[in-house]
Amino acid sequence: MNLRSARCVALAGTLLFGPVSFAEAVEYKEVNAKASTLSFTYQQMGSRSYGTFGKFEARLDFDTDNPSAAHAMLTIDLNSIDAGSSDANTELQKPAWFDTQTYPMATFESTTIKALGDNRYTFTGKLSLRGLTREVSVPVLLKSESSIGIFDGELVLKRDDFKMGEGEWADSVVSNEINIRFRMVAPQR
Repeated sequence: MNLRSARCVALAGTLLFGPVSFAEAVEYKEVNAKASTLSFTYQQMGSRSYGTFGKFEARLDFDTDNPSAAHAMLTIDLNSIDAGSSDANTELQKPAWFDTQTYPMATFESTTIKALGDNRYTFTGKLSLRGLTREVSVPVLLKSESSIGIFDGELVLKRDDFKMGEGEWADSVVSNEINIRFRMVAPQR
């Protein structure tokens, strides 16, 4: 079949059946935690500080053809924090901050996922930390690279919402806003 004939067949198919999308649906079901990252930044005494969480588990059920039916869950081991020094790590595990003795895990579970176009989504769900649960919305960009889905997102957490850093830390030594960034890597199915 020559190029002109192929165009005619495509035009006839479009007229008969409507526009045809050649983009394939892609599913992401498993998150590779070793290739993924979960980090945060904040201001402390006017300087920007950086940290990470080394242990977390993420679950994903995401179909690009039906994002509204998708589901995501993230569980973070708060004892795996690395805030740049052993003193900071120890302090953050105390009752004034994470209180990891009582609340060793933080969780996020999606309730709705909305497609915004151009591979951008809003994941809305429940964030539980220190025995408190708040609804949050997280903008997420999905990038596909060599059959791998990379879900990049950022959330501004207000520590006051979770009663973190009360008492002697309640002043502005540490910023109320903590910027949480994640990069979840999932192979295509």
